[in-house]
Amino acid sequence: MPTVTALKRGRGNRFMVYLDGHFAFALRAEAAVGLAVGNEISGAEIDALLESNLAHRCHVAALRLLTYRPWSRAEMQQGLLRRGFPVTAVMEELERLALQGLVDDIAFARMWRDSRETTSPRSARLIQGELRRKGVDSKTAADTIWGLDDEAAAYRAGLKKVSRWSSLGYPAFRRRVGGFLGRRGFSHEVVRRTVDRLWQAAHLPSQE
Repeated sequence: MPTVTALKRGRGNRFMVYLDGHFAFALRAEAAVGLAVGNEISGAEIDALLESNLAHRCHVAALRLLTYRPWSRAEMQQGLLRRGFPVTAVMEELERLALQGLVDDIAFARMWRDSRETTSPRSARLIQGELRRKGVDSKTAADTIWGLDDEAAAYRAGLKKVSRWSSLGYPAFRRRVGGFLGRRGFSHEVVRRTVDRLWQAAHLPSQE
């Protein structure tokens, strides 16, 4: 069996492992615990060390992604694959994250819905489409938007813009607000009613 002939600290939190006088592989410090110069090491032990090291690196990468925002399971999978981790390691990491409650598509979908409702209101249909594009399954996406009120959401969205366009005449106001709400996915009828409500809210005389 090969013998550990040197352990040299590398960049960051890594150790360079030399076997029989030659560089063999690098391990994070956590995976290198227990190794010592003079140890004989079998092929199976090397494989186990490398697997543990890979799993740790994959976990660290996943946690780093989660510091930016919550991720759906599909997004996390693609994010880790893009960083070069093999499929097997990624799937094992996804299971680990799920058990820890760090990746949960139901919780992610609710967070996405609540964020949209609070900061950037849009139609239930559009929110559902966004969730599907993020890899949330169709049932979860549909369940998540159940009970959302497009009339209320359209009005909240329009209120954020009404002061900008309230000095316009009604036809121009209707075009600007209607176009804005249409891009948020609201239906023609919801847009029409909301434009009139916003026009009245701005204390301007309604007219055609």
